Amino acid sequence: MTYTARDGASNTVLRGCDFDIAPGEFVSIVGQSGGGKTTLLKIISGLLENTEGEVLVRGRGVKEALRDIAMVFQSPTLLPWRNNLANVLLPMEFRRRSTAEARAHALELLELVGLGDKAKNYSYELSGGMQQRVSICRALVSHPEILLMDEPFGALDAMTRDQMNFELQRIWQETRRSVLFVTHSIPEAVWLADRVLVVGDRPGRIIADIAVDLPRPRSKDSRYADEFADLVARVEGLLGVEAGIS
Repeated sequence: MTYTARDGASNTVLRGCDFDIAPGEFVSIVGQSGGGKTTLLKIISGLLENTEGEVLVRGRGVKEALRDIAMVFQSPTLLPWRNNLANVLLPMEFRRRSTAEARAHALELLELVGLGDKAKNYSYELSGGMQQRVSICRALVSHPEILLMDEPFGALDAMTRDQMNFELQRIWQETRRSVLFVTHSIPEAVWLADRVLVVGDRPGRIIADIAVDLPRPRSKDSRYADEFADLVARVEGLLGVEAGIS
């Protein structure tokens, strides 16, 4: 991905990002700020058009596969005048598929994330973590093949973020969607993922693709395992981060 400034100067943000994701796989992406991680997700989601290369979903170009892709942003971006159920159903309304079946599925998703009794509440009545659960339900309601998540827990406090990690693991195990998860937290990336893609500095490129062979479901004790610490230290070393997983 190369941007052209008003003065004609070019700025290459991404180059050499070659990788694939298997169906049902959870892949984390980590890298220094400004390395192009969010740009990469926007290209995969169809929000940005890449200047070189291609993105394929089941052999189809992104523009042909947009219905199979959903994105969760750092902010829940819920509409305050719609209740939680109506927010979850928004993608189905855009697609003119807001049917009784879609409504039933939306309610099932809210039950899945523990918010079945909050369907008629509004976002301002929920905590930050609950709001992000609603946004995840909204992303899943259209049955996407790929779920893109851009620092979805970055704005949460440490305790809520930890809770959401467990919640996301449970949701993923229930739905088995392919997930591409961007985070600045190396321990979070390792704990959640089957693989961790390490993005080097500008222009962003994949410098390592690390398999995470830790048993699932993962518990808090998994974070104290030697294998976990070794993986975190390996990623830290690649990114030049000072050692330590706290």
